[in-house]
Amino acid sequence: MNLIDAYRYLASLERHRHFGRAADACHITQPALSNALRALESHLGVAIVRRSRQFEGFTPEGQEVLAVAHRILREQETLVQDLASSAGQPRGRLVIGTVPTALPIAARFAAWLVRHHPGISPQLRTMASQDIESGLDDLSLDIGLGFAERVQGRTGIDLLAQYEEHHHLLWRGAADAGRQPAVFASASEGHPGSAGLAIPVALAVGAPIPWAQAVERPLCLLTPEMHHRALLERVFADLGLQVRPVLETDSVLALVVAVQAGPLAAVMPGALVATVAPAPGLHVSPLTQPDLRTPIAFMTSARVRPSRALEAALALAGRADWLQHARAYSGALALT
Repeated sequence: MNLIDAYRYLASLERHRHFGRAADACHITQPALSNALRALESHLGVAIVRRSRQFEGFTPEGQEVLAVAHRILREQETLVQDLASSAGQPRGRLVIGTVPTALPIAARFAAWLVRHHPGISPQLRTMASQDIESGLDDLSLDIGLGFAERVQGRTGIDLLAQYEEHHHLLWRGAADAGRQPAVFASASEGHPGSAGLAIPVALAVGAPIPWAQAVERPLCLLTPEMHHRALLERVFADLGLQVRPVLETDSVLALVVAVQAGPLAAVMPGALVATVAPAPGLHVSPLTQPDLRTPIAFMTSARVRPSRALEAALALAGRADWLQHARAYSGALALT
């Protein structure tokens, strides 16, 4: 029995929660995956997986085995990267978890990383905040991009600040022939030597709208378990507002498409606004009263030595030119 392969199959089963999909991800047949896991159970003398006709989770002993599997797989990947990399040329895989609202920035980061280090192969996964935190704890993730406030001061997690989310209302109305050009206004705030990027936004940009007026529109929002939704609910509660969204989803893509189809509206951070394709009648306005700004940071486990790929990623994440770029696509809007 190949223990490393068995641990890899076990980690895949945890991620996909389905024997067939886990096997497909490992490029083996489902019987081969099941047989490998049964052999691992026989080797260790404990039941690892709860089975019926479907995957039903892990036994308590299985959770312990899974934790060891993640540590061993992480150490193996770190060793492989050490052996394959040379000075200034890191090689290997980097698993990045990102909250959905930060996905556009995480994708830009992955592209920058590949451009500067062609030997690194990022895997970008969209995840809920709690899953990112769990992935850092069990070492199934190398680095996460998410809400700094959730893990601020938590032992075992290091933070590297990236940008602040500014929130906007996106909605579809009558086509605006006199559309005003706009840019993301705070591209260079806090970055010495920055040239002050002006990133065009090809949408009809209106005057700022108070949150109290925004909730009068038919809103589509992320589902309640998403942290971004919790942030919005906190604002609504502080204003004494009760919001009943007409549509809820756990997909930021669905938010954008629903607004484009009309007549719905959605609250979106700047990083998502920057990805919206222009269309007749599509409008965006900054949200004010209050001015909600949410710190977004990269987070890593402080409990293990970083791999060569992670070292390169952290170095890039701290560079002034990258930070300027990230904030240019996630900041406040202003008319030109």
